[in-house]
Amino acid sequence: MPKAKTARVSATKPAAEPGLTKSAALCVNADALYRAAAESCRQHARYSRLVEHEVCDAEQDAACEMVTVSDELLEQLVGEYENGAALRESRSDEAWWHRANMLLHASREYVRHRQRCDDVGRGSSSHSAELLGAMQLEYELAASALMALRHAVDAYREARPEANFTH
Repeated sequence: MPKAKTARVSATKPAAEPGLTKSAALCVNADALYRAAAESCRQHARYSRLVEHEVCDAEQDAACEMVTVSDELLEQLVGEYENGAALRESRSDEAWWHRANMLLHASREYVRHRQRCDDVGRGSSSHSAELLGAMQLEYELAASALMALRHAVDAYREARPEANFTH
């Protein structure tokens, strides 16, 4: 059976309907960012549990691919939210907006550390003590950023429970 092609989110296509105000459109983008971040956290937790229970390599590989797909979607939706936030005309005291910005910052930080882990992992074919120390540091920073992302997801869910229609 041929592999199904996955649909990719376009960074240029607006996520919101044309009739929405800029603030409402930004809220739609924030909700999408929230769901992507929540899914990324969920997939990471799932993968971690599979590794912990030493399941077969095929199952671990598939779970690792799911993590990668969810992280790529998160990265794309960070861009969507940033583009929408740049167009927003006024900054209000709405709780969702503040929590969405916290989520944006946590998402950006996680994506940055994930990319650095990838870069360090590809950096050299030799495994010197210095390289292994750098890898350990990057992986610990990425784990910390993932934990901060989980907290930002929880905070956004508290401000906009209606965004959580997928669970």
